[in-house]
Amino acid sequence: MRCAACIVCLSLAPWAWAERLEDTFYVPLDHPAIRYAPLAAGDPVAQLEKRMESGQVKLDYAPNGWGYLPALLKQLGVNIDSQVLVFSKTSIQTSHISPRTPRAIYFNDDVMVGYVQNGDVLELTGLDPKQGVFLYSLDAEKTDHPGFGRRQDCLRCHQGPVTLGIPGLLVSSVHPRTEERSSHGGAFMTDHRTRFDERWGGWYVTGTHGGQSHLGNNPNLTDPLQPGGPMKQGTQNVTSLAGMFDTSRYPAPTSDIVALLTLEHQTRMTNLIIRVGWDARIAAHDGKPFDESEIDELVKYMLFEDEEPLKEPVAGVSTFTKTFPQRGPLREFDLKTRLFRYPLSYMIYSAAFDGLPDDARARVYRKLYDRLAAKEGGRAVIGIVQKSKANLPAFWK
Repeated sequence: MRCAACIVCLSLAPWAWAERLEDTFYVPLDHPAIRYAPLAAGDPVAQLEKRMESGQVKLDYAPNGWGYLPALLKQLGVNIDSQVLVFSKTSIQTSHISPRTPRAIYFNDDVMVGYVQNGDVLELTGLDPKQGVFLYSLDAEKTDHPGFGRRQDCLRCHQGPVTLGIPGLLVSSVHPRTEERSSHGGAFMTDHRTRFDERWGGWYVTGTHGGQSHLGNNPNLTDPLQPGGPMKQGTQNVTSLAGMFDTSRYPAPTSDIVALLTLEHQTRMTNLIIRVGWDARIAAHDGKPFDESEIDELVKYMLFEDEEPLKEPVAGVSTFTKTFPQRGPLREFDLKTRLFRYPLSYMIYSAAFDGLPDDARARVYRKLYDRLAAKEGGRAVIGIVQKSKANLPAFWK
């Protein structure tokens, strides 16, 4: 997130000239087929605000500095065990964030909530099925009439090459300083394609992962006197964060490794779905052909064909590994050689996927079916989807 996870965004190429999705600086928000700002958002945060305005919902204000956070998580259906903690200064509230006071992020399929100790606001993103990600803040101070503010200013980092040119989500890792690199190279994006040893710089990570190493749990990466400093001892296979900061200031004492892996997959998956949907709608409006390579890129990612394999088993320390599969099909974890047991993203059940234009969604379904049918174990996945998803194309049935 931004306003829950911001990085510096550099312009690589304008939308009209881009040859790769990552080369896209922006897709026009004001295009007649998009109209991102003028249209009313239909994401869960906007829907919650309507219920609050009508008096159906009232947010309770909790003690211990949490304020509206517990009530927000409850109303938005976000589990506390999804908590992940980041201490790199990558938010609009940088003055409040440090290794002793990391920022907490909570998520489900279409909402993220960011909490900062003694912060001015809670930071939120909500996923609209067609328009994509909207960014909000909620004042942390108690008031009789709390309300969400739309944060268009957050698009300075939340729309750019790292989000595939659309208002989107991002998860970044701070690069460490090495003998060859006198200063760190800033933050770079991570997802399920990223090597394990390049992930989570600037994050806390709780869980076990054998001999695999990552960049997490290392405050030296954000030391202002030695930015991107050398790795610190005791950063791997950490099962408790109690010695690093006061964990009682957070609803959970963990920053679960399985939740982090899931969030990374979901972030790019969300951006891909929305980008394909936007481009398909723009192409239809302008009477131009839609680039088939975008469908291929989406399908490849949905099928985990580019996933970086785990070299040793991974295990979390929170209940996330148990509760996440309870939220729907295709969520059962593997965690031995790969993240999930089945090679098809659970985001096929998302409102965003169902919100794709009909023609684009049909083409995605066709490619998914053909490639699953040819994969080992793919027929089992097809069977799961047949039994659990409505409105499938006839050839899936």
